[in-house]
Amino acid sequence: MTTSPDSFSIYYHQQTKYTPEGIARSAKPLDWESQPYPFKKYPVGTAIDLIPYLLQAETLTEDPVVLEERKRISKLLYLSYGVTAVVPYPDHPFYMRAAPSAGGLYPAEIYLVSRGTQGFPEGLYNYQVKDHSLIRFWDSPVWDKFLATCFLHPYLRQATLALVTTTLFDRSRWRYQDRAYRRVYLDTGHLLGNIELAGTLMGFHAGLLGGFYDDGLADLLYLDIEEEAPSAVVALLENPEGERPEWEGSLVLPSEKCIDYPEVEAGALLRFMHNHSKIGQSPRVSQPAATEQDKYNFPFCLKVSTEAEPIIWQDKLEATIIQRRSTRQFTGEDLTIRELQQILSFTYLPTKYDSQGFDPSPEYFDLSLLETFVAVTGVIGIDEGCYYYAPQARELRQIRFKNFRREINYLCLGQDLGRDAGAVIFHTADLKKAVDRYGERAYRYLHMDAGHLGQRINLAAIRLDLGVSGIAGFFDDQVNEVLGIPEDEAVLYITTLGRPSRRGGT
Repeated sequence: MTTSPDSFSIYYHQQTKYTPEGIARSAKPLDWESQPYPFKKYPVGTAIDLIPYLLQAETLTEDPVVLEERKRISKLLYLSYGVTAVVPYPDHPFYMRAAPSAGGLYPAEIYLVSRGTQGFPEGLYNYQVKDHSLIRFWDSPVWDKFLATCFLHPYLRQATLALVTTTLFDRSRWRYQDRAYRRVYLDTGHLLGNIELAGTLMGFHAGLLGGFYDDGLADLLYLDIEEEAPSAVVALLENPEGERPEWEGSLVLPSEKCIDYPEVEAGALLRFMHNHSKIGQSPRVSQPAATEQDKYNFPFCLKVSTEAEPIIWQDKLEATIIQRRSTRQFTGEDLTIRELQQILSFTYLPTKYDSQGFDPSPEYFDLSLLETFVAVTGVIGIDEGCYYYAPQARELRQIRFKNFRREINYLCLGQDLGRDAGAVIFHTADLKKAVDRYGERAYRYLHMDAGHLGQRINLAAIRLDLGVSGIAGFFDDQVNEVLGIPEDEAVLYITTLGRPSRRGGT
């Protein structure tokens, strides 16, 4: 056994870093014949076609209560993960979805758990993305057992419907090997961001649960735990217009911290990481996070306010979600400081959007663990350089004073998006502090929160007619060097912003 003063999360993160030498050694053509199928099938079950409810079909004659409930769930699921475009490749059409996914691999699944409503009788449902339907594959009472696997969380004592997101690791591991663990949870974060925003449109508050008995919930959903695992639970809490009930805070539970572990070979890192981030039947309770102070408050640094008038959505959120694409090429033209301020405002200051009908308190697992940096390479009205985003002061604080366009191009694996972006947003975390708080499970929470923030950045940029693309493949250590942050600060996610060239994306 190897005894480490750190944790397996830190070991995993180090072992899955990209380096120029490692990329060169591991480069090999993809075996397209072995790519996992991105849609789950059920041989038995009762299907509910959700398309007529999405299209408001006049032929629907159900009871008004049933009709309204199915319309809401149909649109919620579609705007969260539905197929928004089809690329007609001759042999295998490619189905684009509402939430972005690394490599277009879509490793997530969505399940609906019903306590028993008029529109959705009690039981278990899987969202069939390809044909926009729900298949009820279990028609017996499950809510009490579901509640038990979530440790009797108060959200589920109030709700009658809940969503469970899961991940199928092999869909992403096929391409990204062990590093896929990072990517599947970033993708889940994108999905949770859509669920939160689409839920607001449909009158739901998305009550987020991160702590649950993993194997018990997998058993409830009849998952093959070698292939598929629960990632998050979202209670759909009724939140009628005009009411802002004070929901109890979401319960984010820790797993055990894994200090003693064997030397794990490449190819087995992902599975080992996941198994040791599970929560068992007797969970621990983490201590409430202390209020964190903004960092990097140098007396000499340039400080730029991020206060800006809100983006005017004018009922455009639904269209923006549907239109969202990951930009494939930027023109290299500059952004404006107002555009950058508005994107940061929508992402980090949700209370400013309460008057437009948005949820003023979207839920995350623990945002106090995340840090945000912005590399400015072409923004009119702000000096080039690297900035720390101070969320409490609502300002950007300059910590480095040069144009990093060439370095960003390199650390983003030579992708032109890094070179031609006007601004690049980095999410990082002190991994040791996160693991001390939540055990190995912290690694999941960090990446889902980063993906959730990334999805808000995505949608704000699209609403402003800008280009945007998330990047999960980068030379890790070089990011720390460019940003000038400590080596032990883990880089989680990069989002590039620029003027789009109008070419397609995913």
